[in-house]
Amino acid sequence: QPQYYSTSLIVRKQDRKNEAAFPVTPYEYISNLPSLQNLNIQVDIPEHTRNGPDCKNCRIKKVASTMSLDNTSSLLNELKAKFEAGDVVGGKETLSKLKIAMLEFPSDSEPHMKVAAEALEIGILLTVEDGDLDAFARNVAQIKPLYAVLKTTPRKCHILGLNLMNLLVENRLSEFHAELELLTEEEAANTFVTFPINLERRLMVGIYDEVLTVTVPDPSFQFFVDNLLQTVRDSIADCVEVSYKNMKISDAMTMMKFDSQHELLEYIEECRDDWIVEADTLCFQPPPSGSKASDIPSMKLISQSLSYATEMERIV
Repeated sequence: QPQYYSTSLIVRKQDRKNEAAFPVTPYEYISNLPSLQNLNIQVDIPEHTRNGPDCKNCRIKKVASTMSLDNTSSLLNELKAKFEAGDVVGGKETLSKLKIAMLEFPSDSEPHMKVAAEALEIGILLTVEDGDLDAFARNVAQIKPLYAVLKTTPRKCHILGLNLMNLLVENRLSEFHAELELLTEEEAANTFVTFPINLERRLMVGIYDEVLTVTVPDPSFQFFVDNLLQTVRDSIADCVEVSYKNMKISDAMTMMKFDSQHELLEYIEECRDDWIVEADTLCFQPPPSGSKASDIPSMKLISQSLSYATEMERIV
């Protein structure tokens, strides 16, 4: 199948009741010629498909593709400039124009893929700066097929690290470990990728102190770390209010890694309105009483289990 045969054939199936048209490639037409003839199908072959490499229309398409790449490159430079200037709104508008232009990209052109990958990478960084996690997830899903073909780009490990941080913050640990299985040894050793890996290990072990004082490898990671810190502080607060009846505010600040008393009081007002502040002391409300061990009919459950085991043994 010559590479210039880019236009699909139009196949028309006629019968007594209706007429349907559907596109097929020349290769599909040749492969299914006997079956198409048996179905009384009329094939309209466009003129420039029959002309092959010398077709004028195909040459025009190649020139148009080159012009499209030039126009997209100018849009990409505009996107870079807005990203470096911190113009998030303008950058997102330019990215939308780029995505529309990408719809016309050929699927087998590496220069076009590189432009698309770089645009989406900048778009991902813009969504992080904007705090738009939905757009972040969409852009990551769009760039993954490009990474599968291009193998590597200057920002690939950075984007992979941000994606791992997003999965960690959302507690999607199964997807987190699935992404780790797809990494190469070189990617897994990159600083941007090892950061979320080490962070996940500390969380699993329960070393919250190191999680709260972590140093990010790039400012773009701070957005996810802030969200993760909130989750960690909530876990610490749950443990504190069960373990203590009261605690000094200074001790609570140290334990939960707040820089000032004002930050701690804001957290209490927003997330722990049942805590009582008395001078320099925090008083925790007693947790609601739930079921105790004595409330569980353990002997009855044991008897039932033994009875089931005996009946199963008889059946076998």
